[in-house]
Amino acid sequence: MPHPVWLSAVLALCASVSAFAADSVPSYSRDIQPIFTQNCVACHACYDAPCQLNLGSGEGAERGANPVPVYNGTRSAAQATTRLFLDAHGSEAWRRKGFHSVLEGQGSQPALMAQMLELGRTQPLPANAKLPDDLAIGIDRANSCALPGEFERFAAKQPLAGMPFAVTGLAEADYQTLQRWIAAGAPVDEQALQPSAVERRQIDAWEALLNAPGAREELVARWLYEHLFLAHLYMEGGEPGHFFQLVRSRTPSGQPLDPIATRRPNDDPGVEFYYRMVPVEGVIVHKTHITYPLSEQRLARVRSLFFAGDWQVDAVPGYGTQRRANPFETFAAIPVQARYQFMLDNAEYFVRTFIRGPVCRGQIATDVIRDNFWVLFQDPQHDLYLTDADYREAATPLLAMPGQLDDIGDLLGLWRSYRDKRNAYEKLRLDTYAEAPAPSWSHIWAGNDNALLSIFRQHDSASVRKGLIGAVPQTLWWMDYPLLERTYYQLVVNFDVFGNVSHQTQTRLYFDLIRNGAEQNFLRLMPAESRQGLLDDWYQNSGKLKLWLDYQGIDRKSPTALSLAPAAPTRDFVQQLLARYGGLNARPDPINRCTGAHCYREGLTPDEQAVEQSLSRLAAKPAAALRVIDQLPEATLLRVEFANGKRSIYSLLRNRAHSNVAFILGESLRYQPGLDTLTVYPGVLSSYPNFLFNVPAEQVPAFVDALEQARAAGSLEPLVERWGIRRTHPEFWRYFHDLSAYIRETEPVEAGVLDMNRYQNL
Repeated sequence: MPHPVWLSAVLALCASVSAFAADSVPSYSRDIQPIFTQNCVACHACYDAPCQLNLGSGEGAERGANPVPVYNGTRSAAQATTRLFLDAHGSEAWRRKGFHSVLEGQGSQPALMAQMLELGRTQPLPANAKLPDDLAIGIDRANSCALPGEFERFAAKQPLAGMPFAVTGLAEADYQTLQRWIAAGAPVDEQALQPSAVERRQIDAWEALLNAPGAREELVARWLYEHLFLAHLYMEGGEPGHFFQLVRSRTPSGQPLDPIATRRPNDDPGVEFYYRMVPVEGVIVHKTHITYPLSEQRLARVRSLFFAGDWQVDAVPGYGTQRRANPFETFAAIPVQARYQFMLDNAEYFVRTFIRGPVCRGQIATDVIRDNFWVLFQDPQHDLYLTDADYREAATPLLAMPGQLDDIGDLLGLWRSYRDKRNAYEKLRLDTYAEAPAPSWSHIWAGNDNALLSIFRQHDSASVRKGLIGAVPQTLWWMDYPLLERTYYQLVVNFDVFGNVSHQTQTRLYFDLIRNGAEQNFLRLMPAESRQGLLDDWYQNSGKLKLWLDYQGIDRKSPTALSLAPAAPTRDFVQQLLARYGGLNARPDPINRCTGAHCYREGLTPDEQAVEQSLSRLAAKPAAALRVIDQLPEATLLRVEFANGKRSIYSLLRNRAHSNVAFILGESLRYQPGLDTLTVYPGVLSSYPNFLFNVPAEQVPAFVDALEQARAAGSLEPLVERWGIRRTHPEFWRYFHDLSAYIRETEPVEAGVLDMNRYQNL
């Protein structure tokens, strides 16, 4: 029976609409960025994006690629900065800075991105199979950045270098969408984030504070900017996913932004400027997501801390080398109590800036800290730098930090001068505190849940959490204001990721001295007769040479007011700390520090209890007893699926043991692999997953049994075959991004795309 005329017309119209839809240009914001976020941003984000190709925004995609790496600890001269959204704007400006397009074709040659996607499509990897052993995938691999007009040669040499690189390929629909977009000229319709009315009111209030007239107002604003410039700020009552950052602009509030692109936040801006709060652009990635909340209460707290007194300043200090080297002098007019208390109020934020800021990338950046340790803070009322003006005046000139001059020829001389200043300060500190009352429990700050922090190093990255997590560590740090402020300025404000080998070496050598200072400060809490033995344990073998060469001696005589067992003072201290500060121990840890029959957290279902009870068998055992530790990566993620459809995530962190961490080179010579341990953490405790296992809850006991029995080399592979999610797994991205989804469900403000550059080929 023939169709009615009207039905034929409708069918023809539908066919026409379908054809138009098939040929229409995909929208960047609606269609393209979600594909990049799902398949590309895990590698192509931040300074360590291969070939500097950042696909977290339309600006980054249009900027393109540059073969010069940002992270290069051996370059003899500082290189030009290439910070997205700051150092140039628009594709032509980036071309002048050495970037080449990946979206534009050349003559008859398609765009580089189109060719890289096609190469990945024509060279698929076997499902959930190991990658070829000769395919380099680590962060230290030498990236070959294909140039326009040279793709055929590139593909012939590296047939497995197509995109997405060394991971399961794109879905066919996503591939076709990307190719249609590129073929249409890759138009970008990205819209800038707009603050809500609630956010705008808070932005206006903070900008009014930061740009208020007056010398002391200007000095406080400068100090606050230098301590918040790296933060992803979010507003109380603001929109989910909205974050902002502080910048210096030539234009005041209410006018279009004109940012000032100085190399460091404490460099001379050169012109009149205003502090502005602007939206964070692009996809949020976890490894650089350093959150800081703003609210009316916090604004009032800032006013009460910094402006309640009647202190005055005649003139705001200028900028320059000495001002960068010694912020204690630069900001001496601001009450020191206010400065330290502001940092204590937000201690986790500041420690996170050390860890997620540009300084912390790669083994040499992290190998001067232990793999797990706890951090405590000195109470302001018992910090002599705050309470003793004469001591502060004598100490301040000795607190200058290196790295402002980067003359390679004078590296040794620069280092020695700052080392000697630091040791003179330590001697002054030792002598002054020897005359002060012996430290007691009241000397340990307990003001809020930032007071106790746990730090974990994962070989070439690190993480921090509130609370005391894991087994009792070998070392603890007790930080006072000079230690905390110097760490922040040395590793965050003054660190230049684009700097040369001299600058980066000075930065890391001085951080070694800071670590030693925090350890020595903790020793003051220990019985005098135990201190040398503890120090010798921390600095075994070659560490003794470093003690002699570079470190100030410790106080072996002054008493402590703590009553601790001489045979095991650190363990006794920790037990008393947990008992006294239980209310601040934000994350009680029965999995790693089980003291009874029930090794799981409170409030769990029976199935969840059984999972954690099984996992607790892996915690705090040395590798000599749990041999599989030697085969595990630094940060293994475990996804546990329950019968009711729910899932939990656990981090299995490998803590490598060292005879000492006093040198930035030769780390493998100081390994003590038989003493390595695992920390089991309920949640995602790394921005850089090294591998992921997906295990049904009822199989967790079998999984743990298999780990306990995996002793010989290669015995981990059957576990990987049964439960592992390799890079080539057909559903790799679903499982990988579920880690971010778990963070979003449990800590929504902290959520961001995780990095897979360190995901291993198990």
